[in-house]
Amino acid sequence: MNGRVGLLCRRAPIENAVPATIGGRPVPYTSNGGIRLYWEAQGEGPPILLIMGHSLSSAMWYAAKEGLGDRHRLIWFDNQGTGQSGSRRRTSIAEMTADAVAVLDAAGVDKAHIYGVSMGGGIALEFGARYPNRARSLILGCTKAKLPDGPPRGKWKVSVIYRLLPLLKLFAKPGPFKNGYGDNAPDDAIARDKAMGKNEVFSMPGVIAQSHAIIDYSITPEEVAAVKLPALVLHGDQDQAVPYEDGKRLAELLPNARLVTFEGIGHNYFIGAGDRANAEVDRFIQAVEKAA
Repeated sequence: MNGRVGLLCRRAPIENAVPATIGGRPVPYTSNGGIRLYWEAQGEGPPILLIMGHSLSSAMWYAAKEGLGDRHRLIWFDNQGTGQSGSRRRTSIAEMTADAVAVLDAAGVDKAHIYGVSMGGGIALEFGARYPNRARSLILGCTKAKLPDGPPRGKWKVSVIYRLLPLLKLFAKPGPFKNGYGDNAPDDAIARDKAMGKNEVFSMPGVIAQSHAIIDYSITPEEVAAVKLPALVLHGDQDQAVPYEDGKRLAELLPNARLVTFEGIGHNYFIGAGDRANAEVDRFIQAVEKAA
């Protein structure tokens, strides 16, 4: 048996807890381990749980919401430390995966297609390893299988960088490939994403805890190979945050995965290649649903 299967969500009452529904409508908060988690849902059809990447709230799923919301039931939430969710000073990928399960429970959904990007893709992969009975498929964007033999990173460096972030931004210079979006990313899409990003809020301790959780996390090739769910791996070949080769390796390790490559696109492929990315996700989910 996969040793990752079976972690339970740690539930605890939170002060001024709200009822599950008001007038028959879901209340956009649930909890796991005493942390309040903000979530929302829209649409009808096959359910998709959206898990955003490091330090960003679920508001940054706007392109997927617009592109997929008319054919699917989309469920999204703010990871701990971001948006309107609470934060932990210490957390783990396993704990954030349990947060995702708590959101599915709050939404009343037994099984969903699990779609994560970047750190959220790692959480989605962990979801497939720990809770395969709650997933219809995995959609893994701009992410990788973080294997135990990866180079070590110092937690103290991450903490220092975040504390100095306001100062570092003053001296930051634009990066290559249209500052990471990719040479083929439309300028208007980049401009909109930057404007959306200006509204982002996060808890400094919460996102540092996210970074430390990423550093602490690993999954073995054998554990990845044990994930038999249908999987779609999406990656831009100009990704500077998670190299394209890591995405290719992930698709090779998963036994039932298909890789989609976005040429001339960087880390935020769901912005830089938004329409095509949404079309690939839609096509994949339709095939999975038809085969079920």
